[in-house]
Amino acid sequence: MPLVSMKDLLLFALKDLHSAETQLARTLPAMIKGSGASSLRRALNHHLRRTEEHVDRLQVICEALETFPGGQRCRGMEGMIEEVRTVLRSIGTQSVVDAAIIAVAQRISHYEIAAYAGARTYATMLGLDDIADLLAMSLQEEEAVEIELTDIANEEVNDRALVGMPESERLSPL
Repeated sequence: MPLVSMKDLLLFALKDLHSAETQLARTLPAMIKGSGASSLRRALNHHLRRTEEHVDRLQVICEALETFPGGQRCRGMEGMIEEVRTVLRSIGTQSVVDAAIIAVAQRISHYEIAAYAGARTYATMLGLDDIADLLAMSLQEEEAVEIELTDIANEEVNDRALVGMPESERLSPL
């Protein structure tokens, strides 16, 4: 896709986001299944529902712009999904696997936050306020996911991952 104008850049960003969200929607069920903590499973289920809404929202945006959302593959999300697969194939303590699932899910959320922020900016610059508002809605929802994951990690999962770890394996502060 040639990038000659800001509209081209917006369409590129939207197609990339659509690919990313579609890939994530297919991956989240495995993440849910691989999670041990009930709070993490609930958060990931919520994220799955939001992700499906984001795919629908992106399709509405693309229709409004008279473009097809497909035809582009988000390589960044592909890499992060491979990390998810690596974590889910790992054999280990469930609480440590949960901590790893949260870590990769947070990286995914940060990627989505950056992508939605960029697309929203392009839409705003082009005077596409209705589209910018829809993108801002998805951006806010992604930010909420990241906060929820951080809370679960800090309040529950990370401490559980430390339990049973011998003192000799813990790194001393510098």
